[in-house]
Amino acid sequence: MFGISFSELLLVGLVALLVLGPERLPGAARTAGLWIGRLKRSFNSIKMEVEREIGADDIRRQLHNEHILQMEEEAKRILNPMTPPAQPPVTTASVQPPAGLEARPVEAPAAPAVPSEPPQPPRAP
Repeated sequence: MFGISFSELLLVGLVALLVLGPERLPGAARTAGLWIGRLKRSFNSIKMEVEREIGADDIRRQLHNEHILQMEEEAKRILNPMTPPAQPPVTTASVQPPAGLEARPVEAPAAPAVPSEPPQPPRAP
């Protein structure tokens, strides 16, 4: 975490043993452990509180933005009351001929009942 290796921790322990002596070293180590535990708990507590506040701020900001959007929609609805409501698209098509033209059925050309020339037999080569 702090980049302290095992040899550095051993050196700190050796210096503490020389300074405090063998009788007071276990009590000092216990006290140091308690203080470190308290610091960790307080830092975790602060961290959780900040995260809760950040989460609460995000929720508060989101609710505020939704409220503003609702107010904008209501203002648009009030300011534009003359806008006609949207109508569904018409899917049927009706075609009417232009004025003056009448629809007449198409007549097929009359076919002659009797052929004008008799069919000729095929020629032999």
